[in-house]
Amino acid sequence: MINLLVIISAYFIGNFSTSFIVGKLTSNIDIRQHGSGNAGSTNVLRTLGVKAAALTFLGDTLKGMLSFYLAQRFVGEQAALMAGIAVVIGHNWPVLLGFKGGKGIATTIGVALIASPLAAIASISLGVVILYRYKYVSLSSITAMTILPFFLFSYGLEYFIFGLVLSVMAIYRHRENIKRLRTGTEKKIGRKTSV
Repeated sequence: MINLLVIISAYFIGNFSTSFIVGKLTSNIDIRQHGSGNAGSTNVLRTLGVKAAALTFLGDTLKGMLSFYLAQRFVGEQAALMAGIAVVIGHNWPVLLGFKGGKGIATTIGVALIASPLAAIASISLGVVILYRYKYVSLSSITAMTILPFFLFSYGLEYFIFGLVLSVMAIYRHRENIKRLRTGTEKKIGRKTSV
């Protein structure tokens, strides 16, 4: 029963869409109706600029950190793993926003930073290298999320499965980006979209 409450609570924490709130407060727009239509940091960056994107990334990361930490601190490790998955599901498919959310990268990073700081930093570092080399945020994100479960494997099979679920969700949410990467039509970082 407690684990169910943890999952539900984490899911609704995930529903707190930083990009939606930032869009409304700074420009009175629904970010999901602009740019790529994604409720995430990259779309905010291209549509509203660096400051708004930084706020979005920070907010989405913090809700991932908070969900995992609170579950781990007050319930236990297994509950924390479930909360980590639930908060990302809540971010990606928020019932309060008609199930139209983001891709879960910042929130997953937040979860991973509490679950395993070393695994998170290693994954992020690889993603940054890919971003610097190729200038594709999507490729950077996919790479970081793909490698995350393998860094988590040192903590045991349960953590590997946890990381694998997060990875699969991230890759699934990037399926359109993957198509564009394959056809050479994916936008590189730095290309802005007008509001």
